[in-house]
Amino acid sequence: MKKTVLRKYAKLLATVGINVQKGQEVFIYAELDQPEFVKMAVEECYRAGAKRVVVDWNYQPLEKIDIRGRSVKNLSTLEPWEEARWKHYTEEIPCRLYIISEDPDGLKGVNQEKMAKSQQARYKIIKPYRDQIENKYQWCIAAVPGAAWAKKLFPTLPRGKAIEKLWEAILSASRIGDDPVEAWNAHNADLMKRCEYLNSLGIESLEYHSSNGTNLRVGMIEDAVFKGGGETSLQGIFFNPNIPTEEAFISPKRGEAEGIVYSTKPLSYQGQLIEDFSIRFEGGKAVEVHAKKNEELLKKLISMDDGAAYLGECALVPYNSPIQESGLLFYNTLFDENAACHLALGMGFADTIRDFEKYSLEECRAKGINDSMVHEDFMIGSADLSIDAHTRDGRTVPLFRNGNWAF
Repeated sequence: MKKTVLRKYAKLLATVGINVQKGQEVFIYAELDQPEFVKMAVEECYRAGAKRVVVDWNYQPLEKIDIRGRSVKNLSTLEPWEEARWKHYTEEIPCRLYIISEDPDGLKGVNQEKMAKSQQARYKIIKPYRDQIENKYQWCIAAVPGAAWAKKLFPTLPRGKAIEKLWEAILSASRIGDDPVEAWNAHNADLMKRCEYLNSLGIESLEYHSSNGTNLRVGMIEDAVFKGGGETSLQGIFFNPNIPTEEAFISPKRGEAEGIVYSTKPLSYQGQLIEDFSIRFEGGKAVEVHAKKNEELLKKLISMDDGAAYLGECALVPYNSPIQESGLLFYNTLFDENAACHLALGMGFADTIRDFEKYSLEECRAKGINDSMVHEDFMIGSADLSIDAHTRDGRTVPLFRNGNWAF
């Protein structure tokens, strides 16, 4: 891929994604797949005014060795230097840029019980720090090709050509053309208009139907709002948390979901794929799950903590979205969630409460925002999905017909 094009992408992530402000710190989290691009991202963060950029590298094969070699007690321990870093986050409020490229099957065979127990234990220590910085910092998740990921998508191509093909798909979905910044300004404006219409309806619940068996009704928080595209942090800084994004999303009311929903794309969770699954909700809680592949992993997901079995997000994405029309199954949630409507298990977003800055995080959760250590999106959009909004003044308004916007 041409370096001039990659430079545009790196600049977009620094200035439109996390929108680095002069004097801010930046933490970048990346796999070992594209070090040259990560170097570009670091350079662009400094050009945008960052005072310090820290890169944390990850490598799935080492992660597997680590999990296998350490005890549950050792994996569960948050060392003093690790806790000191979390304390630093609360004091400095740095930007966070996640550049993902991992193998969708990269943690296959890992001891999931061991991994889950250690994550649960560490989260109890981390959670107070996470709550302190919630909605205060800019963050962005974006992607670059990894060799294993590229070969998963293009198994018949040589390694180099598969990586190039995946670069093309990522950059296209991320709107890297002649003027990416202008393209994202226009895209954010379009998503904002759709959200304004949705928020004008006074939606009490959403009802989903599809011929695959999906029949689900989800309740909304009275003063929750749909959001899409860019967001504004509590520090007043506009940023784009996902590149790409095609969704208008809202956090539903915890405890108000009834029915069954069927997945339409695989879910990549903990380095493994959960495929062809269904989830049945009663009283807002996932009470029954089935999957043709990795059902036990899905059961582990919904039992990670008390909130993991409840919904944290309802996202509307037209079936004719650019990512869906690319014809690619990315095996990566960042892209596949933006190809179709999706729901998320686990943590909800406090900033979907209208005027959320006037409330504490606890007050937002008391209104019905779900709290959890996990947030896992799963895709339910199909070519015949219908979604109706039931409004608080008694109307039924069609939002989706045949998988696409009905307005």
